Amino acid sequence: MSGRLIVLGATGAIGRAVVGHALAEGRGVIAVARDARRLAQLKRSHGRDADIATLAATIASDGDAARLAARIGSLRGAPPTGMVAAIRGQAERGRLLDARADFLQRRLDEDLLPHLFAARHLMPLLAQQPDAGYVLVGGPGAEQPWAGYGHHSIGAAALRMLARVLHDEARALPLRVRMLSVDSPARTADNARHACERWPDADAVARQVLHLLDGGGCAQPLVRFPPRAALPTAALPPTSPASKENHSP
Repeated sequence: MSGRLIVLGATGAIGRAVVGHALAEGRGVIAVARDARRLAQLKRSHGRDADIATLAATIASDGDAARLAARIGSLRGAPPTGMVAAIRGQAERGRLLDARADFLQRRLDEDLLPHLFAARHLMPLLAQQPDAGYVLVGGPGAEQPWAGYGHHSIGAAALRMLARVLHDEARALPLRVRMLSVDSPARTADNARHACERWPDADAVARQVLHLLDGGGCAQPLVRFPPRAALPTAALPPTSPASKENHSP
């Protein structure tokens, strides 16, 4: 894939891995995240000569996404031909039945709606280039309730359906839209001490993301990672500090 790759949630565990592997493959990167300080650290970690532009931005509304699209469109250099959306709200533990009435709404506002806002304003930008790809990265708990994080399970399940709808509607652009559904927390250097050894490695997830962007794999809208046969019986422990490693800042 020529052109540059937009990475939303670039300072999260999966986002950082995608940025690193994209740069290693010679792709340019437009890294987007909320925290300007962490973006600066990400840029420094890849050296002065790395082809990486950083944009500090939130995507909490249509207006935010429209402004981000305008900023990306105004950047010098090759236009973006791919995007990875690895964005997710902060992890909060608690029983849904015990939470305030607006708790689930707030979780969906952070976990689901930013994906819709981003798609609405960035998909048309990508579709201006031939053979463009768009990969959403989904988190664990979409099929079975994640004990203590049921609200995130609801958001993850809703995000899967959003990805299917975007896949269908993007055919008119045209644009390849797929989701890589990471069915357990990702293992990173930061959480290695308490991570399950069978959790997928963040670098392996990143390589699969780039493979999908390049048109690899099946054409289905939802691709699970790792495959079901590779998952342990208890992929999701009742409490998992490592879950926070998959969240953008």
